[in-house]
Amino acid sequence: MAYEYEINELAKEESWRMFRILGEFVTGFDRLSGIEPAVTIYGSARVREGEEVYTLAEEVAYRLGQVGFSIVTGGGPGVMEAANRGAKRAGVTSVGLNILLPEEQEGNIYTTRSITFDHFFTRKVMLVKYATAFVIMPGGLGTLDELTEVLTLIQTCKIRPFPVILFGGEFWNGFLHWLRNTVLARGYISECDFDLVRVCEVSEEVVKAIQKWHFEHVVVGEKALGG
Repeated sequence: MAYEYEINELAKEESWRMFRILGEFVTGFDRLSGIEPAVTIYGSARVREGEEVYTLAEEVAYRLGQVGFSIVTGGGPGVMEAANRGAKRAGVTSVGLNILLPEEQEGNIYTTRSITFDHFFTRKVMLVKYATAFVIMPGGLGTLDELTEVLTLIQTCKIRPFPVILFGGEFWNGFLHWLRNTVLARGYISECDFDLVRVCEVSEEVVKAIQKWHFEHVVVGEKALGG
């Protein structure tokens, strides 16, 4: 009887979990409606103010904000904080999509619109749904997860082929070399997949590439895996 009771309680909990997930989607759609055009910026939560990556992320967001793009981040510290800070400094909508985690993730103070999620996948949908482009700053496992998911969505035609910009060739070159010389060499990806990403070194390149796509639907910049 005790075992049956536990099974029934678990089934009830799963049913309510479904409604909580739906509630997160409804909240996200309601709160983020009208933020377009927007750029989602990903990157490490462990970067600190004063570090080069922090400064660069703030500059990229600020310059994108100056030309009218809202900025969306994961809402936490590090690169996310820097990007939200740049957006707020530019006077545009600064969105933080926070996630409840035991470590690292606390909402930053530079958002003008903030939502906290319990579930990673609902948060991921919101990070992608309203984006005109994606900027991937240096980061760790979470950043790699978000990068590869975005590329997979574009590759499989689940979302439009927005610009995916890897910022900082020095950081990304090892990853790109591995993709070309190991993953492509084994036939696990195709040559045309290389066109999905671009490497930019300065904020002006990022703004140019994103504006070119937004206004003309033309992708500019060098192939990230070209050689």
